[in-house]
Amino acid sequence: MEKFFKLKQNGTTVSREIVAGLTTFFAMAYIIVVNPNTLSGRAAGLEQELMPWGAVFLATIIASIIGTLIMGLVANVPYAQAPGMGLNAFFVYTVCLGLGFTWQQTLSMVFICGLINILITVTKIRKFIIKSIPRSLQNAIGGGIGIFVAYIGFLNVGIVNFDSSVPALATLNTPVLWLFLIGLVLTVVLLICNVKGAILIGIVATAIIGIPMGVTTVSSSISFTEACQQLPTTFGAIFTSAGLPSLFTDMSKLPLVLITIFAFSVSDTFDTIGTFIGTGRRTGIFSDEDEKSMETNSGFKSKMDKALFADATATSIGAIFGTSNTTTFVESAAGIGAGGRTGLTSVVVAICFALSAFLATFVSAIPSAATAPALVLVGVMMMSSFKEIKWDELDEAIPAFFAGIFMALCYSISYGIAAGFIFYCIVKVCKKQAKDIHPILWVVTGLFILNFILLALI
Repeated sequence: MEKFFKLKQNGTTVSREIVAGLTTFFAMAYIIVVNPNTLSGRAAGLEQELMPWGAVFLATIIASIIGTLIMGLVANVPYAQAPGMGLNAFFVYTVCLGLGFTWQQTLSMVFICGLINILITVTKIRKFIIKSIPRSLQNAIGGGIGIFVAYIGFLNVGIVNFDSSVPALATLNTPVLWLFLIGLVLTVVLLICNVKGAILIGIVATAIIGIPMGVTTVSSSISFTEACQQLPTTFGAIFTSAGLPSLFTDMSKLPLVLITIFAFSVSDTFDTIGTFIGTGRRTGIFSDEDEKSMETNSGFKSKMDKALFADATATSIGAIFGTSNTTTFVESAAGIGAGGRTGLTSVVVAICFALSAFLATFVSAIPSAATAPALVLVGVMMMSSFKEIKWDELDEAIPAFFAGIFMALCYSISYGIAAGFIFYCIVKVCKKQAKDIHPILWVVTGLFILNFILLALI
C-alpha cells in the first residue's frame, strides 16, 4: 500500500487517508438521495416520475464508485466523483421540462459531452487551458471555491432565509439550525485544539447529538431490491432507439441539441478545472514538479494529466448507467482539509459508496446539519488563497473579486471562472495590455460569452 500510493512521499499515513476518505464521503453522501430525487422529478413535485427513482439511485452509486476508483487508482489523488449538483438540475428543469427532450435523449447528450471531455483531455486542450490562467486568477478560484463550499454548507441547513424579498439570517427556532450551530462550535473547538480527525469527529458527534433532537432519523424510503429491479430501465438506454439515434432524426432540433451539449460540456469542464486549481495547488497535491511534468512530457505521466482523464471518462460511464454528468466533487475539499493527499482517500470513498448501496438507510440518516459545519470550516481554510492576491491593485483585484464571489452568488464554479475571465480581459484591454492575454484565454472567454447568449435564447 505504501509503495502503490506513495504515502510517505506525500506526507501522509494510512489512518489519515482513511479518516480523510470517510470525511469526504459523509460530506457528499447527500448525493445518494438528492440525485435520484432530482432526476426522478420528485424534487420538482412531478406527479409522474421522470426517471425511475430506484434505477437512478443505483446508477448514482455505480458511477460514483467507478469514477472515484479511477481517480484514486490511476491518478493517485484524493478526489471523489459523483453526479454533480447543478448539472442534474439543468438536466431536469432546463433540458427535459424546459426544452422537451426525453430523459433518454438527455442522457445521450450527457454521454456525448463525456466523449467531448475525453477528446479535449487527450488532445491536451484542458491542460493548455489550465496553463493559460494567470496566477492571480488561480488564487481567486481557490479562495472562491472556499466561499462556494461554505455557502453550500449554509444553504444545506437553511440558515440564510431567501423566502422574503431581502435575504436574511433565518430565525434560530428549529432543531436543524440548533444542531448545525452545535456542530459548528464543536468542530471549531476540535480544529483549534489540533485534534486529529477533527472534521470527521465533528460530523459523527453532531449526528449522534441529533438523535435525541429528532434531526438524525433513519429513512425507510430506500430499497436496494427495488433499485436492482429498475436499473435495467436506464442501463444502456442511450443505445436504444429512444436514445442516441433519436437525437438526429429531427434535423430542425440539431442546433438546439448541439447548444445543450455545449452547455453541459462547458459547466462540467470548468467545474473540474476550478476544483483542481482551487484545492490541489494550495495543498501540494499537484506540486510544481508535477505541473512542470504536465507541461513538458507527452502522454499521461503527471498526476494532473491522469486526474483530468479520470474525470473525463466518468461522465460517459455515468450516462451509460443512467445518471447526469459525473464530475469531481468540490466536497473533496473536506477530506483534503482532513489530511487526504493520495488516491487511498478516493479508494476509501469508493468503498463507502459501495457499502451505501446496502446500508443506504443508515448513511442517509446523517443529516445535512452534521455535514454542513465541515463544509463551512473547509471553506474557511481554502480562503487562505486570497492572501496571495494584490488587493490594492485594481487590475488584479477586480477580476479576482468577480471570480471569487460569483461562484457563491451564481452557485456555480464555472460561472465564477467565467466572470473572472471576462473582467480580466476587460481590465487588460483598458490598460492596453491585450497582448498579455493568452490566446486560449481569449477563446475560452468568447465561448463563455457565447454560452450565456445561447442559454438566454433557449
